[in-house]
Amino acid sequence: MSKWDVSNFDNWKSEDYPEGAICLEAGNSVQYLTGGWRSDRPVWDENACKHCMLCWMHCPDASIYVSDGKMTGIDYDHCKGCGICVHECRFDALKMIPEADAEGGNHA
Repeated sequence: MSKWDVSNFDNWKSEDYPEGAICLEAGNSVQYLTGGWRSDRPVWDENACKHCMLCWMHCPDASIYVSDGKMTGIDYDHCKGCGICVHECRFDALKMIPEADAEGGNHA
């Protein structure tokens, strides 16, 4: 990976800015696993869930799995751990835990 010379940044013209990511195909966001950005993750308690779908409605990453009108899990490949689902849950069916605890299986 090359480093940018930003010593003259204040004088850059538009052509001096490095080219960013280019999305050439529609629907390619599924290919980009963004869950690695997380420091905390939501954990779902199926027994406490009333399937009101508030978590699904508010999730900015569409990371709530749903089947037949009921929540079925969380897409951790794309969940960034923002906690909006936990905030919106009225039944304490979701809680945030440190990602390190989740990786160790400590999410009871």
